Amino acid sequence: MAILSAYMVPHPPLILPEIGKGQEQAIGHTINAYHEAAQRIGRDQPDTIILFSPHQIMYSDYFHISPGKGAKGDFARFRAGTVKMEVSYDTDFVQKLCDLADHAAFPAGTYGEQNNRLDHGTMVPLYFINQYWKNYHLVRIGLSGLPLIKHYEFGRYIKETVHILGRKAVLIASGDLSHRLKEEGPYGYQKEGPEYDRRIMDVMERAAFGELLDFSEDFCEKAGECGHRSFTIMAGALDETALLPKKLSYEGPFGVGYGICCYHTAGPDPSRNFQFQYEEKRKTALLQQREREDGYIRLARSTIETYIRTGKIINLPENLDKEMTSQKAGVFVSIKEDGRLRGCIGTIQAVQDSIAEEIIANAISASTKDPRFSPIEPWELDRLTISVDVLGGKEKISSPDQLDPRRYGVIVTKGRKRGLLLPNLEGVDTVEEQIAIAKRKAGIRETEQAELERFEVIRHETQTLNEEGS
Repeated sequence: MAILSAYMVPHPPLILPEIGKGQEQAIGHTINAYHEAAQRIGRDQPDTIILFSPHQIMYSDYFHISPGKGAKGDFARFRAGTVKMEVSYDTDFVQKLCDLADHAAFPAGTYGEQNNRLDHGTMVPLYFINQYWKNYHLVRIGLSGLPLIKHYEFGRYIKETVHILGRKAVLIASGDLSHRLKEEGPYGYQKEGPEYDRRIMDVMERAAFGELLDFSEDFCEKAGECGHRSFTIMAGALDETALLPKKLSYEGPFGVGYGICCYHTAGPDPSRNFQFQYEEKRKTALLQQREREDGYIRLARSTIETYIRTGKIINLPENLDKEMTSQKAGVFVSIKEDGRLRGCIGTIQAVQDSIAEEIIANAISASTKDPRFSPIEPWELDRLTISVDVLGGKEKISSPDQLDPRRYGVIVTKGRKRGLLLPNLEGVDTVEEQIAIAKRKAGIRETEQAELERFEVIRHETQTLNEEGS
């Protein structure tokens, strides 16, 4: 057998009348669409339902699959403790999926269970499904902080598992859309909120799943979405599959977007190999990007790639710019992956004998020793965007009025505590924000007085093609 159908659904607890107590009437279109989706699942009579929830256990670098024979849950935290459910897990499916992940060294498995209670991202969809079909086993899967392409890739392992075991399977991608549609909403308004909902509903209505990978992490974060990674895993599980898509509903009266789409499978379609298409596009973009990198970035990239692949520190290349070998300066190396910071380490003043050696030392530290991130792995190397900031001299200042976040970086000092923030950073638009962030990095309270220094930098960076086109 195979995957029979798949569904993109929201999970607002107030959609349950026991919780909404009348408020749910404001999302009547969503309720009707949910019933239609659940009826379709009832007609399919799946052996296994595979559900992806953003409220399941989530790790930054690992996909958690719920272990054990089953789990229970209720809506007590939403003041509806009498609404309960219990599920049985498809243990053979979980084992086979874990085996495939282990064999491929893919970061997914059953380790790290902290709470086996069902989350509301799981229970809201099952509340509707159970009204039309109960004779199924569940596979419950969490999301991760890994890039979107890794979520898509994980979906392909799920598809392979369905094929190997011969399951009649249905996929449920649980996730609300933007939480920032209205000022009076739970998280206020951001212009990216309505834009995200417009874009995602267009993509999902057309089943244009390759476009899911074009949403930048920064855009998704500003939009306050919660379901994009769920949708992307589902898309991966439907890779190379012909689909009959249908949009059932969209609305957002409470400041949160709720969308429901369904997809019935219609045989193989090799043209929908979106992971392959994405990787080919990335390779082309990387080659074009590398052609535009200057010597500073090329040195940092070569250092990172050599160290991550071999554990060895490169020798100083020949024919470097004279400035890089004859001058000293503090240097910061910043690494982004798919638009999101992946590491940043630097020195306020020179520690090495030249700028080139400073770049090498800090490139290794940024890729392996930034305490905020795990070390970069070989599979990530082709996804990295690197910038190098060469710091000018520091200058003490007596007032924040002497700062400009676009031109000057800032150093704040209080006793032994010291924090630095580079200039011209996205999202840092005011002097107050600049100083506050630098203080937080130093562990200085925002209300404490601190000495201020400013500095300028020469930034070496290469915009990605995607950044230039956005």
